Amino acid sequence: MDKHLQIVGLRVGRETLGVPISLVREIVRVPEITSVPNAPPHIEGVINLRGKIIAVIDLGKRFGEAAIDRNSKSRIVVVELEGRLVGLLVSSASEVLRIAPSDIEAPQNVFPNDDMSYVTGVGKLKDRLIILLDLSRILQGAELQHVSEIAELASTTMNAGVSRIGNR
Repeated sequence: MDKHLQIVGLRVGRETLGVPISLVREIVRVPEITSVPNAPPHIEGVINLRGKIIAVIDLGKRFGEAAIDRNSKSRIVVVELEGRLVGLLVSSASEVLRIAPSDIEAPQNVFPNDDMSYVTGVGKLKDRLIILLDLSRILQGAELQHVSEIAELASTTMNAGVSRIGNR
């Protein structure tokens, strides 16, 4: 029985972050993102992914860093949290990593304050350190609900626009 933790490695700027592979639904190239008026600064907008409207969060902005520089390596990682799909804009996402539990340092040993409550640990992989994230703490209840409402509002608005065009 393999006890290694399987994570998807994400780059945000120069840092490598990891999220459990079980939460990742897909990884896509960055399509056109439609901005949403009055959305929080870290919400880039929404995308239409095969008929589903998904809110996109810039992880760089979410962590108080610079916005993700969109280029050919940038990706949107679609994750499922509490039954909702959310897109995470990252610098790149291309690898599945396997880390043994013995190679994971507890977050309180690395980050003594509570400001890093979304970090579940720091994985050591050869000469690299991987910050392991708890996505449910990055997007907590009310914020996740807000992101979901933005996607729902955008979907309703887009569907209404299509209906009006079809009725001309």
